[in-house]
Amino acid sequence: MKIVIMGPQGCGKSTQAEKISEKLNIPHISSGDIFRKLEKSSTDLGKRVWKALSSGELVSDEDTMLVIGEELSKGEYSSGFILDGFPRNLYQAEHSPFNPDIVLYLDVPESVSFERLIERKREDDTPELIKRRLSEYHKNTAPVLDYYRKSGILKTFNGAQKIELLNKELMEALNT
Repeated sequence: MKIVIMGPQGCGKSTQAEKISEKLNIPHISSGDIFRKLEKSSTDLGKRVWKALSSGELVSDEDTMLVIGEELSKGEYSSGFILDGFPRNLYQAEHSPFNPDIVLYLDVPESVSFERLIERKREDDTPELIKRRLSEYHKNTAPVLDYYRKSGILKTFNGAQKIELLNKELMEALNT
């Protein structure tokens, strides 16, 4: 099963993706983790990723598609996966290297996202960068949600609820 989990930064995507990964025995792929690893490399791609992330920007569509396509070409994903952090805009959704079976959207108020991001104390989680990323996310993601809604594969959940309750709802939506 190819699962996409979406939601603004701080909505709990990674937490839920890890739980689903364990329960379904499929790998969890975090585009953010892939980008953070790449930004530490000395390659041209790594330098472009670092420049984008350090300024609070999103990685370009071209670089994102390259990174995701390369990652998904690995054999470990042939039986399925849960992917968080991709797609970030309509172009990426329309040109994705795979067709998701289901898209799980974790909807949370911006204030909840902001609070959760500040609490996790990551280097790239300054108040200014968080506000910029959340603004970009909401601007670019609405068309993606519509795209998947029209495809009939989008399921929306309250991402602000307790972790265990949300996970139960997600697993029910995945028919497990």
